[in-house]
This record gives sequence, structure tokens and C-alpha cells, in this order.
Amino acid sequence: MKIFRMLGRSIRDAFKSVFRNFSLSLASISCITITLIIVAVSMVASYNVEHFSKVIQKDVTMVVFLNNEITQEEIDDLSEKINSLDNIETCDFKSKEQSKEEMMSESDVFEGIMGTWNEEDNPLKDSFLIKVKDINHIKDTADTIKSLEKVDVVNYGEEMVGNLISAFKAVEKISVIAVVALIVVTVFLIINTIKLTIFSRKREISIMRLVGASNFTIKTPFIVEGMVLGLIGSIIPVLIVIYGYTLLFDHFDGVLYSSLIQMVNPQPFVYLVSILVIIIGMLVGMIGSASAVRKYLKV
Repeated sequence: MKIFRMLGRSIRDAFKSVFRNFSLSLASISCITITLIIVAVSMVASYNVEHFSKVIQKDVTMVVFLNNEITQEEIDDLSEKINSLDNIETCDFKSKEQSKEEMMSESDVFEGIMGTWNEEDNPLKDSFLIKVKDINHIKDTADTIKSLEKVDVVNYGEEMVGNLISAFKAVEKISVIAVVALIVVTVFLIINTIKLTIFSRKREISIMRLVGASNFTIKTPFIVEGMVLGLIGSIIPVLIVIYGYTLLFDHFDGVLYSSLIQMVNPQPFVYLVSILVIIIGMLVGMIGSASAVRKYLKV
């Protein structure tokens, strides 16, 4: 009960202290707000980039061309074998007649040439259109399918897919590093800003030490004050994330440049990011205050 009373008193005193030292508190809040805006924008951008990459990865299709001598029974057997593989998401059969019809519908030139073909004249091949669960293992899956009987060619744009995988991994790593670096910079800036607030109250800390207050008793109000500063400083970044991202999503109808580059739906994405921003703001405020007041507690 004593701890709860102390915590309640610390929260009350923290709010009083914020308004009592308004000019210095405003400096800390401004620093927290600016840095949290950058962190929030980076988080939104990095998550959307990751989302783009997943959409593009899902769109990669492996085409398996079959031997011209294959029978319907062998097609069914091959389909069963392919679907039994661990990395297969979907496996759809496309006959050579379907391929011909699709090509004819796309071009008048093709229609003029292919329109005279009968089933025996059609040089196209039956095929399977395959999507994999994990694009990182698409090469192993392709090699396994190539080894199956009645499979002539497996094509998935090996070089392009390899480049995409490398690019996606690099983007993900850069995004994570950027967000972590910004959080570290935020903590550093907040620590130095809050030090000004603590420095102006070193006499208050000295008096508390003289009357026998423990380090915990002295630190608690300042840590709670840092948490309050972080909470207040996160308000504007949260509003920017919720309303700014929602407006951006609505303006572009959730799509940038092409259907492959789809933005993350605002609900519940903006609220999850907002919660993270608030938690980061409160934590860095607490860490900043605890670090800044520590030097005045040394014997």
C-alpha cells in the first residue's frame, strides 16, 4: 500500500512539476515530440515496405511446362505430387488450349495466327501455375519439381527473383536498423534535454538527500515526471499517425503507382503504431530522467 501511495503522490507531483517548470518541460516535450514524429514515420514506412515486399513475393508465379506426350492420368498424378510438397501454396493446371485462348485475346496478331490451329497443330504445352509459401525456398522447390517425370521446363525468373529476395532482405535490415538508431538518438537527445530540467533542481535534490531521503524516494518523482513528459510528447506523433496516415491511405486508395504496391490498411495498423509510439515515449522519458538524476545521487 505504501508503494501505491508513493506512486500516486509521485504522479501528482510530476504533473505539478511539469507546469511549475513549464519552460524547461516544454523544451523536453518538444524534443520528445520531434524525435517521436521521426520514429513514427520511420516505423510506418518500414512496415509498409515490408508489406510491399510480401505482396510482390506472393505474386511470383512458377510455370511448370509439361511433356507433350503426357496423359490426363499422369497430369493428375503429377498434380498430386506437386501439391504434396511443403512449400506449395497453390497449383493450378492450364491446358495448352487455355494458353492459346489467352494469347489470342491479348493480341489481334496472335488471334490471326493461332485461330487456324487445331488441337494437333497447337505447339504450346500444358502447364502448372504454382505459387509458393516461402519465396526464399523457391529454388529448392523448383529443383524438386524439375526432377519429376513428364516435367520439361520449370520457369520462375530465377535471376529476377534472386535479386528481389536480396533487395527485400536488405530493405528489411535497413528499416530495422533505421528505427533502432532513431530510438537510440531519441533517448540521447531526451537525456540531454531532461538534464537541464534536473540541473535546475539540483538544490531540491540536495535538500532531499540531507533530510535522509533514500535514492529510490528521490528518483521516483523524476522518473514519473519523465514518463509524463514522454506521454505528453507522444500526443502529436500519435495524431499524425492516426489522421495523417488515414488521409494518405484514402487519398491514394491504398495503392501507390501500381496494384503491387499496396499500403497497409489503417485499421488496426495506426492504433498499433500509436501504442508503440506512446510506450517508446514513456520509456525514453523514464530512462532519460533516471539517467539524468543519477549523477546527483552519487555519494
